[in-house]
Amino acid sequence: LPEDVLVELFSLVPARELICNCRLVCVLWRDVINLATVWKRKCQREGFNHEKWDKTIQDWKIFYFLCSLKKNLLKNPCAEESFQFWNLKPNEGDKWKVEDLPGHHGRDFPSPQVRKYFVTSYGKCLKSQLINLKEEGYWDQLMDEIRPDIMVKDWYAARFDCGCCYELSVQLLSADYIVLHEFRPEPVVIEQWSDAEWREISYTFHNYKAGVRHILFKHGGQDTQFWAGWYGCRVTNSSITIEP
Repeated sequence: LPEDVLVELFSLVPARELICNCRLVCVLWRDVINLATVWKRKCQREGFNHEKWDKTIQDWKIFYFLCSLKKNLLKNPCAEESFQFWNLKPNEGDKWKVEDLPGHHGRDFPSPQVRKYFVTSYGKCLKSQLINLKEEGYWDQLMDEIRPDIMVKDWYAARFDCGCCYELSVQLLSADYIVLHEFRPEPVVIEQWSDAEWREISYTFHNYKAGVRHILFKHGGQDTQFWAGWYGCRVTNSSITIEP
């Protein structure tokens, strides 16, 4: 078959089949599958990031895989499954709780798809997730040579009638859990009688060291009035994504 026909046919084949099976058939198939046009065509077919067509893409195959893998690496970010997947430590005062939006003396979340949030108490409440990048499909060579941007987002709010403290830390870890990079902003203190609006915090890791294999996400806080119950900071809709 002519090369342009093979390109069109291969653009219809699942990517892992192309890499693991089709490339092994013969030299011609291997060379065609290695062409940027195959992977650009697959990106076009699957609608990956049309706004970036004018951007210079150095490797269309890597770009395709990053687009196809892109998802929120944090599980249960909006409390729909109670505390599943989260490690609650420390969990002090009256401990973590899940509440429905908008909650007492609270505000609706900007997105109607978010219906619940986690709320802290008068003692320090932190929760964390450890992400294994290889289990999520990101192979070692990709993380060491391409080092795609890692974007972190989190949302937090206070009750109108009580002040609170919010804190966040995100660590990029090696295979043996050595900290290679860390984002740890100063804790945010929201005074009593605030507007109770939801606030977003975001950060992107660029040009980090080779060897990143895990991501540790941790956030939480407590109230500032030391009231029994759940008057501390509220968090929901957290996300970690690896960008094409």
